[in-house]
Formats: sequence, C-alpha cells, structure tokens
Amino acid sequence: MLAPRDDRNTPSGTGRRAAGGSAFSRIERVPPLLMMLYVALVGITMLFVTLVAMYVSSRAQSSLPSGVHPFPRYFSLSTVVLLVSSYTLAQAPRLYRADDLPGLARCLGATLVLGCVFSGLQVQGWRELVHQGVLFTGERGGTFVYVISGLHVAHVAAGLIFLLVQLTRTLHASRDSVRALVFIRNPYHLRQLRALTTYWHFIDVLWVALFAVFLFLY
Repeated sequence: MLAPRDDRNTPSGTGRRAAGGSAFSRIERVPPLLMMLYVALVGITMLFVTLVAMYVSSRAQSSLPSGVHPFPRYFSLSTVVLLVSSYTLAQAPRLYRADDLPGLARCLGATLVLGCVFSGLQVQGWRELVHQGVLFTGERGGTFVYVISGLHVAHVAAGLIFLLVQLTRTLHASRDSVRALVFIRNPYHLRQLRALTTYWHFIDVLWVALFAVFLFLY
C-alpha cells in the first residue's frame, strides 16, 4: 500500500501554508494596542451613524423647515480649529523620527491647546442654540444636535487626556539625554504616538462629516 502523500514536503503544500500563514501573520503583526483602537473606532462609527440616521429621520418628520435659525457660527469656527489641530499633530511622527523631543513636545502641546479651544467653542455653539430658542428638551432635531455634538466633545476629551499623558512623558524624557535615548528607541512609545494620531485624525474626520450633516439639515 502506498503511504499517503505529505503535502508539507511538496512545493504546493508549502505554498498553501505560506499563503494561509501570510494572512494570519499580517493580523498578528498588528500590535494589540492598535487592534483595540481599530475595534473601538468601528464601534464609535456605528454609534454616530445610528445617531445621524435618527437625526435625519427627525428632521424629515419635523414641521419646522430648515434654515429657520442661523447655523451657530462657533460650530464653523471650531471646525477650522480642529482641522488646524489635526495638521499640527500630523507633524508628530516626523519629529519623533528626527529624535526632536522638544519639537515633539511643542507639537503635542499645541494640539492639546487647540483641542481645548475646540471644546470651548462647542460650548459657545450650544449657548448660541439656547439664544435661538433651540433647547435640549425642545424639538427632536435640536435635541439630536446637542446629543451628537456633545458625544463628539466627549471623545475629543478622551483624546485630550491621551495627549496630556503623551506630552508629560515627552517632556520628562526630553530633560535628560539618557531618558531621551531610551524614549526614542522604545517601540512602545512609537506605537502609542501612532495610536494617538490615528484616533485624533479619526475624530477630526468624524466632526467634519457631522458638521456637513448639520450644515445641510439644520
């Protein structure tokens, strides 16, 4: 009787294992921190898509036509501020690769300040809504504007906490050449910076999409 052929010893078997292994290896190469972040971003996207769909439905059923109240100018101004903050944080990987910790600290600090300004402008936008008579407990469309923008600010606040932690660590490392060398050579810090920039750009793009929805349906 002939012994069963072992595909592991043949080129085709090796090819199948290599092809299957390459797909799994790509997944395994994603660090757990980034994998958790990607899963969280998918969940956040689903949450806001659901809320926007409910907002669109409420506006379609509302007897109040669009354009009755002027769109809060602070929402427009806050959008510009958030876009600038995304640009400043985009410089962070380049500064890290250049071993420029003081520059990286300034970059993170500027983004932190801009994020706080964005949050403050959002609060001013809510005050504009109140002055226009658009209350949280009033018409459903107005309620969704408060809820959606408020949840977005909460996610910005989470990013600000992450930014503050990274800024503190960078400032601490930049004060000593040995700590700076260890900081730059530690791949964990690079992954954290990558996670931070990914999250912040996502929050930026998310607000631009929400802003467009508000602008056309408010």
